[in-house]
Amino acid sequence: MKSIFNLLIVSFLLLACSPKQEPKTIYIVRHAEKQLVGDDPGLSVAGIARSKKLGQILEQKEIQHIFSTNTIRTKTTARPLADARGLTIEIYDAKKHDDLVRELRERTGNILVVGHSNTVNHLANYFVGSGEKFSELQDIEYDFIFEVSLKEDGSSVIRKVFKDF
Repeated sequence: MKSIFNLLIVSFLLLACSPKQEPKTIYIVRHAEKQLVGDDPGLSVAGIARSKKLGQILEQKEIQHIFSTNTIRTKTTARPLADARGLTIEIYDAKKHDDLVRELRERTGNILVVGHSNTVNHLANYFVGSGEKFSELQDIEYDFIFEVSLKEDGSSVIRKVFKDF
């Protein structure tokens, strides 16, 4: 009887002391359309227009943090929203998704993450759980916004397109 009581006390303490997930929304996007020259190309005219549209879409979503890889195209995609909200773009290493996911979970407030065709799906899949996983984006796909809802009782991911907003 005493061991059951001790087990209940320990279980209660673990639940009470474990950090609860701060509810938030994380928006994960691929950089906008890029120029087709150079090792670290900037955005094309269409990409500049898309980055401005992204800023308009997310401007009222109370974004408090913006993460981007350290490339011209990702930082330029995030720039209109960063300027509109007065935020600094924080650089992350696309090869260290575990570190980024841990950071995203710990931060408070809504977040934008800008990545690449071969990274955004992997990041979104961290939050899918046992659901169907997202495949890598094709080279011509720039229109997706992954909307990750984190709540105390779990997470969900919806893949939307720009026109859904």
